[in-house]
Amino acid sequence: MTNENEVWEDLSSIPADPPKMREICTRCRRPCVVCWCPFLPSTPLHTLCRVVLLQHPAEERRCLRTAPMLSHSLATDRCLIYKGKRFPQNRHDGLEEILKSPNSVLLYPSKDAVEIQNLPLVSEIIEPYNLIIIDGTWPQAKAIYHSTTMLHHLKQVKLTSGGISEYVIRTQPTDGCLSTLETAAQALAIVERRKDIIDILLQPMKALCSFQLNHGAVTHQSKEFRIKNETYPKQIGKRLSRLLKQTEASNSNVS
Repeated sequence: MTNENEVWEDLSSIPADPPKMREICTRCRRPCVVCWCPFLPSTPLHTLCRVVLLQHPAEERRCLRTAPMLSHSLATDRCLIYKGKRFPQNRHDGLEEILKSPNSVLLYPSKDAVEIQNLPLVSEIIEPYNLIIIDGTWPQAKAIYHSTTMLHHLKQVKLTSGGISEYVIRTQPTDGCLSTLETAAQALAIVERRKDIIDILLQPMKALCSFQLNHGAVTHQSKEFRIKNETYPKQIGKRLSRLLKQTEASNSNVS
């Protein structure tokens, strides 16, 4: 009987009302106490070029991603997001015209890609660029590229001096890999000759990293860095091994 009384006492101490849920920001969908919206530009940035994201469906489900930061930071018509594994599809209004446009370029580090610094500046061309970026992990990006034949006919460009990603709460394959937001910011800054774009666009990402690190997250080194320093805990797969060899070859050519 004593045990039964103890059980009832324990049950009676449980609050009748459900626990209060954390308040969620309606824009970034994060808890308000760690919302990055205050770090967005006060007025959406109106760039000359448009950023066009081809987003893998799995990327949308990630809780830590930078595409929403880019979308909210740029003026409405300056950032277009199309979702899917293959492009274009019937639901992708206007994308086929963009992919056929002579002023569209794909940021993709293929063997035929040229350094984006070698493109004519926006001030030197008739129409500004459509900067097309595949938003997803490296394997997802490769799968989208190979299944979308229209991308193969686009002029392909690459960033070779982007440095190491400041998105330290997510692991990058190599030291030269950047997040979607960083890629767009670097590309826009180069073709429009506006270094201030980088600082403006990266503010919410830096705030997010700071929030996460202050709440127990750890800094992530790239897989390339950890492999070189013999701290990578897994066996290297063929795909990652090929990527690292391509990166070493590219760095050798640049130097």
